[in-house]
Amino acid sequence: MSPERISLLAVLLAAAAATPAAAAPLGLGRPASINEIAGWDIDVRADGRGLPPGRGGVREGRDLYAEKCAACHGAHGEGKPMDALVGGAGTLASATPVRTVGSYWPYATTLFDFIRRAMPFNAPQSLTPNQVYAVSAYVLYLNGILPQDAVLDAKTLPKVRMPNRNGFTAPDPRPDVKPQPAGTPGG
Repeated sequence: MSPERISLLAVLLAAAAATPAAAAPLGLGRPASINEIAGWDIDVRADGRGLPPGRGGVREGRDLYAEKCAACHGAHGEGKPMDALVGGAGTLASATPVRTVGSYWPYATTLFDFIRRAMPFNAPQSLTPNQVYAVSAYVLYLNGILPQDAVLDAKTLPKVRMPNRNGFTAPDPRPDVKPQPAGTPGG
């Protein structure tokens, strides 16, 4: 096709796309309801906004982890065949950093959010909120961040102080981002 024909075709396609008929619905589907949207609106923010009601502790998490997580992440979070969840303390500035939940992740709420959305690998979003709190508690316990008797819920999880909380992206080098006060996400 000649360059003139390609240019003509591009102009015609652009004109067709700009017509009101192109903006009309295709007659397929329907707008999602508020309840349908709510089912997909499961994100959890660093400050804990979005955490569901529920609770779970290290003890319950140990059994759930053995049943649903150990096959991929190892009996004690050491990894193989998938990523390690435990270890790596003090390695981030080295030539061979080990990025785990305990060494790299800045917020415990991110752990909850990831488990809730994506785990277990063969059945994502199949765990109840209580189970996600319990597995989160156990993984944090394996990293030495929580004691053995710890129980997590929507109030306690955001208060967990991760070892890399201040080392992740502080200070933010982007010129359009203002510093956050201490004690707030990013601050």
